[in-house]
Amino acid sequence: MRRSLTDVAPAALVPAAWTVTLLAHVTDLVSRHTLLVALVVMTVLLGAFAVGTRDRMTGPVLGVWRGVIVLGFVVTLVGVMDVAVTPAADPILFVTLYGWMVLPALAYVATAQSVEKPFSTVYLTGSVLSLTGAGTYAFAGSGVDAAVGLAVVGVGQTAGIVAAVVQNPGTAEG
Repeated sequence: MRRSLTDVAPAALVPAAWTVTLLAHVTDLVSRHTLLVALVVMTVLLGAFAVGTRDRMTGPVLGVWRGVIVLGFVVTLVGVMDVAVTPAADPILFVTLYGWMVLPALAYVATAQSVEKPFSTVYLTGSVLSLTGAGTYAFAGSGVDAAVGLAVVGVGQTAGIVAAVVQNPGTAEG
């Protein structure tokens, strides 16, 4: 079996994105410039992924995930524009943040409905953790509770994407 970069990269990129998000909230390690660069890179990767996999992402479940990628491209581009245009404030960055908390959570529910256990359990757990983390973050305001919310989202979405990589081992060489 061989796997393409598009098969396995999300399992590294999802936790990396949530780690950067968490660090941007709780430390000075991620500057606004670094955040802008991360958002630009994410936007480019999402656009390339959407275009490069459009013929393979068909059917009910992959179609839902294609929608997540396309909408994710849009909400991430909103984040790029917000950070680039309003350097002193972030009036609409929440669109990007909550978009990435909720979109995958909804897609994990659709995915769970089409697979058997144990994968369905992992996808549903990922969805619940993502939405729980989003709610925690929303009501926390800032500080430790907000960081906990972001960490819970990251754990849930990482579990789901790792399950997807494990569940889909790639294509046979031949």
